[in-house]
Amino acid sequence: MISRIFFASLFLGMYSTGSSLSCKWIVKDPGDKMCQFSLHNKQALGLLDMMITNTTKVAEIEHNVAFPNRLYRKTSKATDKLAFIVQILEKLFALFEEDHSSASWEENTVENFLNIVNKQAEELRSCIGSHSYTTQKVQRRTEIHFKRLLNKILKKNGYSAEAWETIRNITKDHLSQCGFLVNSLGNAH
Repeated sequence: MISRIFFASLFLGMYSTGSSLSCKWIVKDPGDKMCQFSLHNKQALGLLDMMITNTTKVAEIEHNVAFPNRLYRKTSKATDKLAFIVQILEKLFALFEEDHSSASWEENTVENFLNIVNKQAEELRSCIGSHSYTTQKVQRRTEIHFKRLLNKILKKNGYSAEAWETIRNITKDHLSQCGFLVNSLGNAH
């Protein structure tokens, strides 16, 4: 009996957390295969696949910037997770505004990618409004991660095509993790 009450409470808590967001951007409509965020995320990943650098050297450079898996698991509340994803998307946007001329990407493809990332951040921000924020510790670690990407990969390697290939692959990992988090929130309804 107690376990039934616990599971009922857990279900209601998850439902009310998602409902309090009142965010159609992360919930798929009946009959749709995916929510709007996932649809845009798939498009962004597709554009990244098109942005392969034309280089004869090794496609990626070695680096010691670890992917921040713990940060993706650190937040527990739905609104905090969305705030974290917004921060990641904003940092990715800023990173791709750096000088990427050596990557020889089609500028139109980069602009489309940036527009999608910006749209995702805006829509998720509207879902959470002022209800949430990422903790200062998570914000600081996210900030440090993206500064390392900029300094230890891009700047250290002169914004080379190889450095951008590394950033492109790391970005694909970030977008995949963001998509996973959003899908888990949308499925909680």
